[in-house]
Amino acid sequence: MADSIHEHIDDDNEDEDQPAGNWNSRVPASDALRMAEAILFASAEPVTEKALQERLPSGVDVPALLGELQEIYAKRGINLRQIGGAWAFRTAADLAFLMNREAVQQKKLSRAALEVLAIIAYHQPVTRAELEDIRGVETSKGTLDVLMETGWIKFRGRRRTPGRPITYGTTASFLDHFGLQEVRDLPGIDELRGAGLLSARMPANFAVPVPTNDPDELTEDEDPLTDIDLEELGLLTPRVEHD
Repeated sequence: MADSIHEHIDDDNEDEDQPAGNWNSRVPASDALRMAEAILFASAEPVTEKALQERLPSGVDVPALLGELQEIYAKRGINLRQIGGAWAFRTAADLAFLMNREAVQQKKLSRAALEVLAIIAYHQPVTRAELEDIRGVETSKGTLDVLMETGWIKFRGRRRTPGRPITYGTTASFLDHFGLQEVRDLPGIDELRGAGLLSARMPANFAVPVPTNDPDELTEDEDPLTDIDLEELGLLTPRVEHD
């Protein structure tokens, strides 16, 4: 991979009449690597491959570039990680304890909030009624509001059932916070039991669902949220009609 990346992106026989100020022509791959590194480092949010492709010189093999950067940073204090289809620099997992010393814990999630978060993560897309059916108790709006404020869950769409209830799912911030590349990386039953998070007296037929849906794509039984829906949910400023 390195041999192919460290060649000139454009052939040497490119039109010599091209304007000298066009930085998109004849850019060494080493420079493209530095450009990608700078974009990723400066971004406050994970960057998609499409966004990188749009900002880098034409002809750059972005996946190969990301693979090389990931290899370069593999043994450093920060690593390049894929997060829900995008890429970002993050503290190496074995050094996370250093950051925890500086972090200020503003608020701990309640047991109810943790239960709701887990249900949404493993069962998404899920409605509030489905949440309550799984938990066996009513879920307060306050609990959902707290999780929305953390940025870990989001409104996905509306279920194609009577009443068209809102569906919930997890966000890229959820994946980022818990060090997951995608929802399929959530721990299974053996991992949960090994971590002491499941009771030894669980029913013999108990199973942990394996999330298969892409949090960013609606399922066949979901409709997208309309502007009216967003207004009702407080996610869009109501339109003012003028006479």
